[in-house]
Amino acid sequence: MTAKQRLAVIFGGRSAEHEVSVTSARGVMREADTDRFEVIPLGITKRGAWLSEDETRERLAQVEAGERRDIGDDFGGGAFAYLEVLATLRSADVVFPIVHGTFGEDGTMQGLLEMADLPYVGPGVAASAVGMDKELMRAVFAAHQIPQAAYVVLRDDEVAAPTEAQLDAIGAAIGYPCFVKPANGGSSVGVTKARSREDIGDAIAEAGRFDRKVLVEAALEGQEVECAVLGHHDPKPSPLGEIAPSTEFYDYAAKYLDDTAALIVPARVDEKVAALVQDYAVRAFKALDCQGLARVDFFLMPDGRPMVNEINTM
Repeated sequence: MTAKQRLAVIFGGRSAEHEVSVTSARGVMREADTDRFEVIPLGITKRGAWLSEDETRERLAQVEAGERRDIGDDFGGGAFAYLEVLATLRSADVVFPIVHGTFGEDGTMQGLLEMADLPYVGPGVAASAVGMDKELMRAVFAAHQIPQAAYVVLRDDEVAAPTEAQLDAIGAAIGYPCFVKPANGGSSVGVTKARSREDIGDAIAEAGRFDRKVLVEAALEGQEVECAVLGHHDPKPSPLGEIAPSTEFYDYAAKYLDDTAALIVPARVDEKVAALVQDYAVRAFKALDCQGLARVDFFLMPDGRPMVNEINTM
């Protein structure tokens, strides 16, 4: 009988998406093939403390019981401060990093695992970093002729104290409504739909709570679809999924709190349009030099044209 592979699942972390990561990890561990894998959960608290396997299991049990949504805010000094955690990591055959957002999905976790010579699931350091930074991601997509919304980038002082002239310029370049979001982030955290010039200042301030760099994007009105891509040298697209939000846009609450959005698979899309979306998804995957897995999100315009929204490398 073949020995089971030891699969270390790392989750939680310091980003605003901590609770999302906990939810994702629970799903992965629930669906893991226990005939093939011995799953080892390793949690990271909101303040960066790495928990041992036993501590992680204890806190996960509390999450399952509805006693908490996160795995704690203990203060810590990172993985290298915990010899027990390092020993557990070294004993793993493969690592599945499910730390969403900054300090995890942005290439930092992948770099740590590369330095430790530990095999892991998902894209590498560069692809993860570019996929997280929406300014860099959009520059790569533009270079590969992948269609996307018009956007402008604000950084540092432009975010902290935008001038009236800068706000006027946004309206002239992008128009309203528009979406304002942190450049580095996901799960719609910090994202606001600005409907007019009166909304844009507050929207920038909200996004600026999460990042020093902010994107303002033209609002795309259309059907929301997503396509997973799996593989390495010859990546393959999945059938399309469709998101039918019950709110004006698919925000954090609609994704993780209200549970009211309809998720439809396969998407209600014409075969030719679906094939075009799948082609763009694979092109986006290759453009960032992704490996293993990613999900590419799109809006379908009324005339059927796909416009990429973003790529999620985890």
